[in-house]
Amino acid sequence: MTSFATINPLKPLDHLAPAGRVGLISLATDFNIETDLKQLYPSDVSFFTSRVRNHNPLTIENLRRMTPGIRDAADKILPGTGLDAVIYACTSGAIAIGVDEVTRLVQDVHPGVPVTNPATAAITAFKTLSAKQISILTPYTEPVNRDVAALFESFGVEVINMTGFGFEDDTAMTFIAPEDIKTAALQTCAKQADLLFISCTALRASGLIADLEDQLNIPVISSNQALAWHSLKLMNYPNPISGFGTLMRDHLGTAALQSRA
Repeated sequence: MTSFATINPLKPLDHLAPAGRVGLISLATDFNIETDLKQLYPSDVSFFTSRVRNHNPLTIENLRRMTPGIRDAADKILPGTGLDAVIYACTSGAIAIGVDEVTRLVQDVHPGVPVTNPATAAITAFKTLSAKQISILTPYTEPVNRDVAALFESFGVEVINMTGFGFEDDTAMTFIAPEDIKTAALQTCAKQADLLFISCTALRASGLIADLEDQLNIPVISSNQALAWHSLKLMNYPNPISGFGTLMRDHLGTAALQSRA
């Protein structure tokens, strides 16, 4: 005859990710965002992924087709469990749909939780770094690039120049070799630029930032680096992070306080 018993843990339950839990809404076709965030986030921060269906070719109209899926994707991230931030990981999608609309859709199911996206994170980074004139590298076509530039300029940033790889397939964007991204970044950055922004969560650019900054002598921002940085700021993460450029080293946690002193 089987005997059944109940046993209680002797120790308090662990709080996984003690410094923060991040909800990640990723595109269904994105190969790269999770790999980058594992490198960018410190070990005491964890992210939890839900994917939203996206559509090729990458056009403004197709980007807007993601809108209904954002709320559903957010609803599937740790329901009933507290999150410290939610990120929607698509730069062009946030611009096409509207950054305020993305926030509204997420907060419908996670009320009160801070929300960011690569466009908002980048704009916040530009202000933090006092960048007035920027160069931009993207994998997009010119029509998408025009909308990206228009958004940034609406926030008072002058886009000096913008170069795109001309890709319409979101999956293929991840397959662009980092060496080609680096070469294009160096060719794109204007001499008078205060900052170089490399747009798109699919591009494998985060690991290039430190080297590019050394060669260009200005800050370099990527979509994924900006996302990680801004979400950590929203959680009041206390420590700077080295290896991924000026933004995360000098403008996060105690380093940010010292830079303002």
